[in-house]
Amino acid sequence: MSDPMRPRASLRTAVVWEVLQDALDRRVKATGRDALDVLDTGGGSGNFAVPVARLGHRVTVVDPSPNALFALERRAAEAGVADRVKGVQGDAHGLFDVVERGGYDAVLCHGVLEYVDDPAEGVRNAVAALRPEGVLSLLAAGLGGAVLARALAGHFKEAKQALEDPEGRWGAGDPMPRRFTAGQLTALVENAGLRVGAVHGVRVFADLVPGVLVDTEPGALDALLRLEAAAAELSAFHSVATQLHVLGETRGAPEA
Repeated sequence: MSDPMRPRASLRTAVVWEVLQDALDRRVKATGRDALDVLDTGGGSGNFAVPVARLGHRVTVVDPSPNALFALERRAAEAGVADRVKGVQGDAHGLFDVVERGGYDAVLCHGVLEYVDDPAEGVRNAVAALRPEGVLSLLAAGLGGAVLARALAGHFKEAKQALEDPEGRWGAGDPMPRRFTAGQLTALVENAGLRVGAVHGVRVFADLVPGVLVDTEPGALDALLRLEAAAAELSAFHSVATQLHVLGETRGAPEA
């Protein structure tokens, strides 16, 4: 299908990709345009940008890393979509120093809010980049998944620390600066003026299942993918997901 659908990578991206592709298809129908303008903030080497470009859309990737943008350029060329992918060095804080305000049908903000100084500002900037009718795809680290993972690894003090820490961190050695609950992310989206179209839990089970089982047991990967898809929309599983995906829609956009 695309880069996100590589066997192991698919466990991390399949749910998000399906939701995003559906949202883009709805925007195509609503606008009557085959090619949309998509902004991918923090898009790195193009894990989503290149597959989106393969759908025929124009994608601008903003990322602070020159190395990531170089990898993006190479990946886009290899995929035959170099003419539809543009990389720009920048970050969420100074977004409008490098891209147009109100110029995009869809904005991807994946793995960004964990690292910015002000997540609310990051979401507001992403929303300000949207056209009057558009969609925001927001993906961020989930608190519950980290707590569960530390507990299952026998690190009970760290699990409790993450649960009680305002930023959701389990200690000084935690590589993740910040984690979120589904409620926190939906509040950020709504406070920025969007309605929440959908919330999905991502990697509910994938990070807990031994890799050797998925790689060697016949049919295990497909079965796990189906399980992830079935659980993703159920709010009961949002609290234990490694990542959370929120689809925000402008008030004028057609609902899912």
